[in-house]
Amino acid sequence: MRPRKIILCVDDNEQALSVRKFLLETRGYRVLTALSGEEALEIFRGGGIDLVLSDLLMPQMDGNELVRRMKEITPEVPMILVSGTVKSFDRANRADAFLPKGACNPLEMLERIRIMIARKRGPKKAALRPYHDVHAEQPAVAAIA
Repeated sequence: MRPRKIILCVDDNEQALSVRKFLLETRGYRVLTALSGEEALEIFRGGGIDLVLSDLLMPQMDGNELVRRMKEITPEVPMILVSGTVKSFDRANRADAFLPKGACNPLEMLERIRIMIARKRGPKKAALRPYHDVHAEQPAVAAIA
């Protein structure tokens, strides 16, 4: 069995945090939670995080600042910001992705998380056929190109 991916969820709203945690854990992820940017940074510094999902608007440290600090520590970890009040990516410019709350349903969020974790891991190792075999089977395509 492969190890479960670890997602760090950050939100100053405990109810939103528990809903996200439940949603992700029922899909097989291991979820760590933080109610503030400082708490999230402490957890992140411990390492082993595969993805960060954070609210944009939080007291003391907003999501952009949190992402900026985390990217200084481990830039390859994908980070998603979500916001219920900000409708565009303009305000969430430090993250790898932005999801507006309400305009993005849970299935879209789960799919985005799955893709970003897979991208961090890299492409699956597939047995590729040699270059000449591919073009030998499709001579019309080679002639057009």
